[in-house]
Amino acid sequence: MIVVSGRSNRHVSAIADHLITDLKDEGFGSPRVEGLETGDWVLIDTGDIIVHVFRPEIREFYNIEKMWQAPDMEDGRLH
Repeated sequence: MIVVSGRSNRHVSAIADHLITDLKDEGFGSPRVEGLETGDWVLIDTGDIIVHVFRPEIREFYNIEKMWQAPDMEDGRLH
């Protein structure tokens, strides 16, 4: 999983468009894409790798990095 931010809706969409084009040009096929129309959060699913491109406010709100981080462990116990 890759998580990146763009500065605006337009920047998020441009990052996603360029990545989609580069993936196709390099022979990786056509990834599945969600959210490109709004540019708040674009999800690009290549099959092996999922790329999330967020506007900063949306990235902060959903905080998916925290959802996927390892649990805090101390003395072998979850905290």
